[in-house]
Amino acid sequence: MTAWFPIAAGVSGAAGLLSWGAVHPASHLFGPTITRTNAIDCIALTFDDGPNPAITPRLLDLLEREHAPATFFVIGRWVRACPGIVGEIAARGHGLANHTDTHANLTFLSTRRIARELLACQDAIDGAAGRRPRFMRPPFGYRGPQLRAALARSGLSHVVTWSVMGRDWTARGARDLRNVLQRVTGGDIVVLHDGYHGSLGVDRTTTLDALAYWLPRWRDRGLRCVTLDASCCVAGAECELLTIEHQQNSQQDHE
Repeated sequence: MTAWFPIAAGVSGAAGLLSWGAVHPASHLFGPTITRTNAIDCIALTFDDGPNPAITPRLLDLLEREHAPATFFVIGRWVRACPGIVGEIAARGHGLANHTDTHANLTFLSTRRIARELLACQDAIDGAAGRRPRFMRPPFGYRGPQLRAALARSGLSHVVTWSVMGRDWTARGARDLRNVLQRVTGGDIVVLHDGYHGSLGVDRTTTLDALAYWLPRWRDRGLRCVTLDASCCVAGAECELLTIEHQQNSQQDHE
């Protein structure tokens, strides 16, 4: 029986590595990810799961008052529901990025299905704002080896995760958000939420309140907010373009 122990340990170790690679924001196991900016005086604020008519317009007003550009990872079906808000995000100088069409868990989906999710979101953003993003964030941060080929098919080039997660979608996270944001430093990519993938109209007032508190304090510390399109975010190895050979794409067409 002991002869099976090394095999079992190896299988367990491999499973653990794959699990870590699929969910950890800093994992490059399934392709490059951007987790930080490349400048020590920059913060990249990012907002997931919108647009949300209950909060996003108020958030845009706050960001404008505080001269804080940000990047919005939007869900395609909410873009189609609220195209005017997405157009306003772009008009006010913020970045738009892809958070899939339905906020699906991509881990076990086929390359073709992931590409459909990404393309539907790309088309929705293009229709609302006249631009096609380069950046995407996998829902829940979950990803697998098939994501890289799906990116190439969708015209996307960068997977963005984070270095600070606000967890403001939970009751406890919302309550503790001001304290969590205390640890933000230059170079961080911060994830907050202006929406909810399950429905429109969710209340994110605590997120607005925490930002209203911290934005002027970050500025006083010499930190500036930037979009992911800013030069300090796209320079360097973490942001290398993803290139996929045509043979790989052809192989995945059968899935």
